[in-house]
Amino acid sequence: MDLQALVDKFKVIAGVYAFDILPDGSYSEIRIMAINSLNNMMFKVNPGAPDFYPGVPLRSYFTEINLENFMYRCASGNEPLYSYVNAFGMWIKGFYLPLDEDGNIINEKGEPNTSPRTAYCLYITTRSAEADTDYMTQHSEGVSSAVMNISLKLHETPNYHQAMAAAVNEIKKVCGSERCALYTVDISNQHCNFINSDGANRDFLENFAAEMGRSPFEVAMSWNNILEESDCLLLEDLEYVKERDLVWYDSLCRYDINNLILYSIRNNNILVGFIWAANFDVSKLMRIKETLELTAFLISSVIANHQMVSRLEVQSKTDGLTQVNNRNAMNDYVDALVSGEEKRPESMGVVFADLNGLKTVNDDFGHDAGDKLLARAGSLLKLAFGDYDIYRAGGDEFVVFCPEITNEKLDQHVVQLRSLADSTPDVSFAVGSVYVTGEYDIRTAMNAADELMYKDKQEYYRNHPEKDRRKRNNV
Repeated sequence: MDLQALVDKFKVIAGVYAFDILPDGSYSEIRIMAINSLNNMMFKVNPGAPDFYPGVPLRSYFTEINLENFMYRCASGNEPLYSYVNAFGMWIKGFYLPLDEDGNIINEKGEPNTSPRTAYCLYITTRSAEADTDYMTQHSEGVSSAVMNISLKLHETPNYHQAMAAAVNEIKKVCGSERCALYTVDISNQHCNFINSDGANRDFLENFAAEMGRSPFEVAMSWNNILEESDCLLLEDLEYVKERDLVWYDSLCRYDINNLILYSIRNNNILVGFIWAANFDVSKLMRIKETLELTAFLISSVIANHQMVSRLEVQSKTDGLTQVNNRNAMNDYVDALVSGEEKRPESMGVVFADLNGLKTVNDDFGHDAGDKLLARAGSLLKLAFGDYDIYRAGGDEFVVFCPEITNEKLDQHVVQLRSLADSTPDVSFAVGSVYVTGEYDIRTAMNAADELMYKDKQEYYRNHPEKDRRKRNNV
C-alpha cells in the first residue's frame, strides 16, 4: 500500500500509524509509517530525535499516552474516533480512522479482528490557539444532557464550595466512579484545595500529600509533569503511573485504586486544577472523555473567577507592607461581633501593640527605614501570635484578637512578644492586653487594652527619653 500517497492527499496534518496485535492479544509499540509535510513540526520538538523513516517508533519523538490509547482502540477495534484536547498549549482536534491492510479507510465498524496482525490508524489533526466553541457544542444528546446538569450545579448556589461539590457529584455519576474530586490549584500563591461531593476537605488534602512526602502544591506539579503537556490521563490500569511516578502509584494502591482519570483544568493555558476520578466504568470511556472535554472548559472559568475574587478580597483586607490584616478587616470583624453576625467567642484576649520609636526612625533615617522596621514588627507579631488574627490598625499600631483563649495563655503570648522584641535590637513594643469572658463588649475591651498600651508607652519614653520625638523637638 502507498501510505505516503494517502497522507499527501490531505491539506491538514495527517499520518499513518501502525502496531502489531500479538498472539496473546497485547500490542506492540506504535510505529509511524507515513507523515505529510505539514506533520513534520510534530517531530522536531526533541532535538535528539532521529530523522523520520517509515517504521520509526512514535516514542522516539514523544510519549502521549492518550494519543496512543486512541490509536490502539481505533485500529484494533475498527472504530473511528475523535478527540478535542487542550495540549501542547493548543486546542487540538483529532480524527482517528482505522485502515484495512490495503490502506483503505474502514467506513463501517465491524467485529474487531484480534488475531495476530498489523493494525493501521490514520490520524488527522488540526490545531488552533483558541477554543472552537461551535465545535464543542456538537455532541450527542446524552453528553449534552450530562454537561448541562453539571453546568446547572455550578450555578445553582452562589456558595463556591457547595456549587463545586454538587458538580463533582454529577461528574462522579457520569464516570460511574467510586471516587471523584476537584483538585484546585492557584499558581500565584501555590495554594491547593480538595473538593469532593461532601465539600472542601483540607485535612484529607494535607494527609494525602504528606503520605507521599510532598506538599499539596508539589502533588499538583507532579501531576502536571506526568501529563506531559496533554490535558488528561484516561488509564484503565495503573501501569503508566507505575512507570512515571512510583510514589504516587504506591499511594493509589493504598487507596485500592485500580484505574484512574486525571483531567487538567486550564484557563487561558494556566493550570487551575484537575478533575480526578478513580475506579471508573471503563465501558463508558469515550463518553466520559467527551463529557469532560466540555466540563473542564466550564469549570475552568468558575475556578479562575473565584481565585481572582479571592485575591482581590485578600488585597482589600491585607496590609501590603506587613502582610497582616488591615484596619478595614479589623472593623469588619468588630462590626460582625457587635451585630451578632459573627458568634461572640466565650472568651477573648485583646492585645494592642504599638511600635516604639517609629517616628524617630522616619525622621532620622527616612521612611524606607521606617517601612523596614514595620515589616520586622509584623514578623515578630506573627511569630508570637501566629494562630490568631493580627491587624495593623494604622501607623505604628497593631491589634491582635485571640478568641477562645485562657488568661494564662494570653499572658504567655504577650511575654513571648516582649522577649522576641528584646532580642531584636531595633524593635520595641508598647503592649496592653485585656482578657474578657462572659457578657463582654468587644469595643470596651479594645478601649481598655488601648489605655494599658498607652501607659506602657509612657513608661518606655520615661526610660528612653532620646526616643521621644516630642521632647527632642522641644530641645
